[in-house]
Amino acid sequence: MIERTFVALKPDAIKRKLMGKIIQRFEDKGFNIVEMKMILLDDIILEQYYGEHKGKDFYDNLVSFMKSGSILAMVIEGEDAIKNVRTMVGATKPWEAEMGTIRGDYGLSTPNNIIHASDSLESAKREINLFFKN
Repeated sequence: MIERTFVALKPDAIKRKLMGKIIQRFEDKGFNIVEMKMILLDDIILEQYYGEHKGKDFYDNLVSFMKSGSILAMVIEGEDAIKNVRTMVGATKPWEAEMGTIRGDYGLSTPNNIIHASDSLESAKREINLFFKN
């Protein structure tokens, strides 16, 4: 089934100049990038984006990291995009991610784990609508 999912390259990916390499991986797998924009996140959007984590011990560090530079927000479309993109991204903790995944190859730590990808159809819809209002 053709799906759309949300992917964000985090500030560490931008600073380390990994955008092109990561985008190329998605295109090489046959995915289409149907929307893309670079943005600086503010407290309002971060609270909506990570609201479920508010109050957890990692929340403040995560928000601070995500405000430290631009992100590249993308809508990626393709066959079973949510599941397949998550597989390409790899485990959240880079040291647990398999080599050959994006986090396994480029991630250094958390939250500096290069990339976010929606984990469900509901999350994908919510995150796409948050970053791409139209």
